[in-house]
Amino acid sequence: MRQHMELCRWLYNQLLKAKRENPNLKKYDTQRLIVELKKENPELNKVYSKVLQMVNHQLWSNLKGLNELGRKGYKVGKLRYKTSPHSWKILNYNQSGFKLDEERKRLHLSKIGEFSIKLHRRIKGKVKGVIIKRTKSGKWYAIFQVEEEPKPLPKTGKVVGIDLGVKHFAVDSDGNAFENPLFLENSLEKIKKIQMQLSRKRKGSKNWEKMRVKLVKAYERLYNQRRDFLHKLTLYYVRNYDVIILEDLDAKKIVENGHTKGFRRRFLDSALKEFVRMLSDKAGRAGRRVVFVKPAYTSRTCSRCGAIVELSLSDRVFACPKCGLVLDRDLNASLNILKKGLDEGLGRPGLPVEGGPLPRVVPYRAVITGQVFLMKQEAPSERAG
Repeated sequence: MRQHMELCRWLYNQLLKAKRENPNLKKYDTQRLIVELKKENPELNKVYSKVLQMVNHQLWSNLKGLNELGRKGYKVGKLRYKTSPHSWKILNYNQSGFKLDEERKRLHLSKIGEFSIKLHRRIKGKVKGVIIKRTKSGKWYAIFQVEEEPKPLPKTGKVVGIDLGVKHFAVDSDGNAFENPLFLENSLEKIKKIQMQLSRKRKGSKNWEKMRVKLVKAYERLYNQRRDFLHKLTLYYVRNYDVIILEDLDAKKIVENGHTKGFRRRFLDSALKEFVRMLSDKAGRAGRRVVFVKPAYTSRTCSRCGAIVELSLSDRVFACPKCGLVLDRDLNASLNILKKGLDEGLGRPGLPVEGGPLPRVVPYRAVITGQVFLMKQEAPSERAG
């Protein structure tokens, strides 16, 4: 598999070189070029043909992504060559070239052979493709692409507005505040220590490689912790609500808006964009609906009377001088998000969104143990007031 990945890396670089030399080439032109490159490098015949075709597909996907970033105003350069021997990490068997035996827990790949695998759970649906992935720490994974009919969840008749942030990861209009685990913040000292130790090793030596793997594993653990938390939280909202209303946040603008370095790091650590992506994906498969509203004035507007109050980022309590409402700042924002979603997104104006104090703050420990998220019958507590 390492040999096949190295050949795929060589092919990718050759196709990219051809595209740079002749910008007018189309996707089918580089596809036909693979046949000529097989004559130049007969070793390519050792790799399954569909895997080589997916290398070409990856090249054009990267080019498309780069162009889209440019259109959105990001500064982008040229697509880079894969120069490092470890820079190509996947083998993509799309549609064919693989055979899975779930009973024996064996996977057969064309031109590689058969080997044992550990299945985390039984595979539901029809397997349409397999991606073999090698992580930077040297672990190998088989990712199965499965075609399965979506199964909508039963209706709950409930709608919720969610305010995403840094102090609390999410505060919803039912009064639930979910603690922000801030995994990077908690792992930063350990990562800095490993990076310092790595910098003292001679690059390329055995001790340097050991420390490199240790650093990569620390980042992998951070990545897995974050995704585990996001999966559980998104699953909770999809199971308990028919409609979920969020602010349409511009993460790039927030990061560039003159905040302190600490705030920017904590904001990026929260991975709010990934939360929204996961939530939208799960909601689509479960027959739920995600509605986005404009974020303007959601924190500064009184959820009872509509008065606008000046607030700084450090003000955590909303106090309305007009009607006397005193409320947690984020809860007030979530109630305004709910009202906006009902008025604009769902066409149900005039629904009262009176809110009381936060009835519960859910710590991250509860997320880990499954106290809140892993019980299907669990419903949010009633909002006071």
